[in-house]
Amino acid sequence: MPPGVFFERIRVDRVSGFQNNRSIQNLLRQADRLIKERRTEEAAALCHTLVRDYPEQADGWVLYGRVYQQKGDFPKMLEMAVQALTLQPNYPLAQLQQIDALIHCGRIDYALDNLQVLADKKDLSALMLQHVGEFYTLCHSYENAAKSYRRALVVEPTNTAYIYNLATAIIALGQMDEAEDLLNTVISRNPKDYDAYYNRATLRKQSPDNNHLTEIRTMINRGNLPAMGEVQLCYALAKELEDIGDHEASFQSLKRGADTRRKHLSYRVEDDLDTMTRIAGTFDAEFFARADHDGHSSDTPLFIIGLPRSGTTLVDRIISSHSEVESLGEVSHFVLSLMSCVGPVTSKQMMVEKSANLNYQQLGQKYCDSLVGHGKSSRHLIDKTPINFLYIGLIARALPNTRIIHLRRNPMDSCYAMYKTLFRMGYPFSYDLEDLGRYYLGYHNLMAHWRRVLPNVFLDVDYEELVGDQEQASRQMISHCGLDWQDNCLDFHLNSSPSATASAAQVKQPIYKTSLERWRSYEDELAPLKNILIEGGLSL
Repeated sequence: MPPGVFFERIRVDRVSGFQNNRSIQNLLRQADRLIKERRTEEAAALCHTLVRDYPEQADGWVLYGRVYQQKGDFPKMLEMAVQALTLQPNYPLAQLQQIDALIHCGRIDYALDNLQVLADKKDLSALMLQHVGEFYTLCHSYENAAKSYRRALVVEPTNTAYIYNLATAIIALGQMDEAEDLLNTVISRNPKDYDAYYNRATLRKQSPDNNHLTEIRTMINRGNLPAMGEVQLCYALAKELEDIGDHEASFQSLKRGADTRRKHLSYRVEDDLDTMTRIAGTFDAEFFARADHDGHSSDTPLFIIGLPRSGTTLVDRIISSHSEVESLGEVSHFVLSLMSCVGPVTSKQMMVEKSANLNYQQLGQKYCDSLVGHGKSSRHLIDKTPINFLYIGLIARALPNTRIIHLRRNPMDSCYAMYKTLFRMGYPFSYDLEDLGRYYLGYHNLMAHWRRVLPNVFLDVDYEELVGDQEQASRQMISHCGLDWQDNCLDFHLNSSPSATASAAQVKQPIYKTSLERWRSYEDELAPLKNILIEGGLSL
């Protein structure tokens, strides 16, 4: 569940303290409706009136917190939640809103403390246990998430949504066999849980004798599918067909799913390309030549960046197998810290402009403070958020002592790997071959810009070289991180730390080379992508 979705479920006719005041109920309903319609300023004005005229009522503060959540002002959201809890210390909506705000303010330690207080209660409903599990997941605390989901299933053992959530948590923990059993249970009880088909397909390589092709095709052929259900089934079918080597049928299913997904996205690749151009123009050689850029001195963070599906998870597992390193996975701490320092903005362009005039020591300190909240004690902590390639200039200024590793991969393999992945959130450019090609060129050009203006700031690692000579590439990466070599780094597949990326199943295996040049099985189908990349000056 995306953060904050819970708060869309407030039943304003049942909120505390208002059963006998119909006029206030009406105001709450109106505010709730405005928030749901994203009429944020109108909702803000109404909530301001509510908390001014009825300051003793917690529900008005909770609704006001939702307004600030919509605005992306998480400190104010936190303030509203705290005010509500001052009035009603055990109010579940306010407790969860406070936790959500703490996460987005980078105060993971406080969020986890509050979650533990909730989790320790013996009389929690199954629904509340689900929300506790969801927020544990946002904090990357998958073991605690799984515990909460299991407790919820003791109360409601047949609830397929709860079974599904448990499956997703234990996938991150590497418990693939149990996860597949759970997803089979979900599908048997609720054949219309289409996401379960795709999630199940990714858990292992399917074989001609052990797959779900008939089941998936039967569901697709029934027709009358919701758009996202069609997408999920088509991606599941494409994955399993590729596993058994039926490449033509696999791509047909994949394209059908991707086309459907793209049709329902209001996305313009031009907007992302314009942002990358503005970043390069703003953070140019002149910017880095200025002397007013003192950053935070910590060398704790290690950044692994690149495009998704380029090998970032593999590198994360290799480096975090070192005794002095732990991984935080894909976290949003840097961009949230940046947003906090920049303040309110109305566009990406404004964000870029304002981020060129910051207190970079404060930005680096705020980011490092957010890492402390995870409770990790290792010398180095990995932030494996691929999209941080956009912020290399800011990272270099805010954290001049940090180490950055950039993964790159054959452009066609990289783009095809993204195209065939159904991302839960983000990466809207990945569902159309033209969008993919153009975005890749924008990324390629931005990385070339960073190399020009920030020479030797990051280490380029080619995926092909890593799988071709694992030890040599691994030693180079460990050395770049300022660490002494440890043989554990060669046995990354034995790393027991959780992984919640699309590569969760693959990283439990030793390095394999079967993903190299995989795009050539679809050379004709990928011709439009190939032409865009070649015309953009790339060598394939």
